[in-house]
Amino acid sequence: MVMAGKSDKKAIFMNFIVFDLEFNQDFSSLQNFPAGEKPPFEIIQIGAVKLDPDFHTLGTFDRYVKPTFYDKIDPFITQLTGISTEQLLKEETFPEVFEAFIEFIGGNDAVFCTWSMADIGGLFKNARHHQLDETLLPSLVIDLQPYVSAYLGLPRKNVVGLENAAAAMNIPIVHTFHNAFHDAGYTTEILKRIYHPSIQPIKYDPHYIPVRWREQKKEIDTEKLIQQFEKMYARSLNEEEISMILLAYKMGRTHQFLK
Repeated sequence: MVMAGKSDKKAIFMNFIVFDLEFNQDFSSLQNFPAGEKPPFEIIQIGAVKLDPDFHTLGTFDRYVKPTFYDKIDPFITQLTGISTEQLLKEETFPEVFEAFIEFIGGNDAVFCTWSMADIGGLFKNARHHQLDETLLPSLVIDLQPYVSAYLGLPRKNVVGLENAAAAMNIPIVHTFHNAFHDAGYTTEILKRIYHPSIQPIKYDPHYIPVRWREQKKEIDTEKLIQQFEKMYARSLNEEEISMILLAYKMGRTHQFLK
């Protein structure tokens, strides 16, 4: 892909904030959380790179977060990220880190860049659960995953993992993955390689609830179905035959016998 000229990017965006998060969820140690509410994936690390419209690095952000919703880090998360409960005890809590992150961003007119929409949703949810001002966060976001799929010649719905994408694009692997700061760095390099003015941010609405359309239930037109069989066999069907055809038809619609 051809990189956009400097004037193209300046005319469209302010700064880019490429960020990544690491989360924890350990139900066995849930605490200090309102009954009846769904416990969130709690943020335990925020990593970010700030870029100007010409992709020059203006600063970086790497902060761990002391958990408050859970007493400990799930062993699987520790194995995946290397982050332990003991390591986080000396860190500041989310409201304090959030304040520092907002200062780092430098205004809500920036554009968030993420690897999938899960992180942007998680950031807003954690802010909401801590009763922090969500309007301080940028609302424009670019999810790089579908654009990378297109860049690699794959269908946009084919989700490519960050590690596989970096390898496919020959980005030097110098740090471990599943570390928010390292992953933000890899995402930054991918953004620089694939960016084109056609890649436009979308406005993220944290309160949007998609409408799930329920397909109207359809009934079997028994009369037409039996008429078709009688036409095929050139004779009338008895009650037992009709019953067997209807049963077979209903069982076939469940797809349970497909190989």
